[in-house]
Amino acid sequence: MTAAQEAILEQIIEAFQNGKRLSDLPDVSGTNPFNLICEVLEDGESKKAALATLLPYMEEQCSYGIEFDTAVSSPACTRIGNLPIHNRMKGCLLDDNGEVVEYLNPTNWTGQTRDGSRGQVMVELPMHYRKFETDGTKRRVRISEYPLPGYHLVGKRYVSAYEATVKRSTTTLCSVANMDADYRGGSNNAAWDGSYRTLLGRPATVISRTNFRNYARKRKAGSTEWNCMTYDIHKELYWLFVIEYATLNSQAGFNAQKDNNGYAQGGLGNGVTNTPDWNGFNSFYPFVPCGYTDELGNASGEVAYTMLKEDGTTHGTVKVPRYRGVENPFGHIWQWTDGINIRISPNAPTGDGLSKVFVCTDPSKFKDNGYDGYSHVGNEARTEGYVKEVIFGENGEIMPAAVGAGTTTYFCDYHYTSIPAAETLRGVLFGGSAYNGAYAGFASANTGNVPSYTYAYIGSRLCFIPA
Repeated sequence: MTAAQEAILEQIIEAFQNGKRLSDLPDVSGTNPFNLICEVLEDGESKKAALATLLPYMEEQCSYGIEFDTAVSSPACTRIGNLPIHNRMKGCLLDDNGEVVEYLNPTNWTGQTRDGSRGQVMVELPMHYRKFETDGTKRRVRISEYPLPGYHLVGKRYVSAYEATVKRSTTTLCSVANMDADYRGGSNNAAWDGSYRTLLGRPATVISRTNFRNYARKRKAGSTEWNCMTYDIHKELYWLFVIEYATLNSQAGFNAQKDNNGYAQGGLGNGVTNTPDWNGFNSFYPFVPCGYTDELGNASGEVAYTMLKEDGTTHGTVKVPRYRGVENPFGHIWQWTDGINIRISPNAPTGDGLSKVFVCTDPSKFKDNGYDGYSHVGNEARTEGYVKEVIFGENGEIMPAAVGAGTTTYFCDYHYTSIPAAETLRGVLFGGSAYNGAYAGFASANTGNVPSYTYAYIGSRLCFIPA
């Protein structure tokens, strides 16, 4: 580093000490401040003193996140840093090559074409950098637009705005708001068309994780860019929510007002989780139409949905949640997630008594019959109960590691599992369903089923992960 650059660096440090942010700093003598800072970070041996002075300002000014304490039962988190990424999440129409056809009106999507004829209705998740820290009982999650030391890249990708349905004529996974019979949801039961139990326009269920993956891949032959919901993307949405709302309790009451500092407060509400007599209403099939909350555009919120009986009277009313364009991020129906396999062994003496969590971020290696290409990131709790701790680790794993919490303490969501008589590969369902009540939520996980399992209230989402 030249003497001139060292002088400029001193100016940058002085500006930080005087309370300026990186975005406030002008180019000095043709030198971009961020580029110069990166050069310093790569030249630590000769600039250790400057580096030690600079790093605290860099992380505080150029990252944003939360801190929580595993020794404290409150789900409330402490905000740290000052650079949210969230406003770059936005709804769009995506063609089968992964190109954005159109960005949707940020305040209200209902005036735009969402039937699949112009592309899949997706939410763009922006590229950013992320770091997870463990400090005794403290856990910290930070995100940044800049590649700070210790931060990992989270690439741009897309998640379906809606719970996925299937184009029945081609068995292709879709994210659309379309009432045509070719997009009939649930089990594709045509006998219910025109009745209060109609499945037209609803998400598809009674499909295995294997087939959800296969149906998604049909969007682009020979490619593994299209997928059903992945564990990695569900995890990303979860931590984005926690950072924005500074709480681990996703079902905290929704509050449209910001706090005195302009931050989001509360949570996303109960979601579609307290449905009265769901079995009697339509035998546990999905009933909320895809796109029902599109009047909220890219925003978060909840919209009341009235369940009508055959005679037109009210069976019940639920609140449909939305998180920055993502409808029903939890509740309504369970979501199959790909890229995560759990090796559940029996207890001694026939097994090792462990439930090992294996994850994979390379869609070309996703599978339902083994762990090749997957990494062991920790062990899942062996008992059911409200989640007290998650694996966390270097990559912020959200699989339950310990239970013993409650509806308003620690992670506030329930963990379901069971121990088999012989070693079994299980998949993971996330989010809970319309009858799970307080058991549901962003961090609610269920490892009770093999990937081939299907049921009326189990669906998934559609994702696009650029190669």
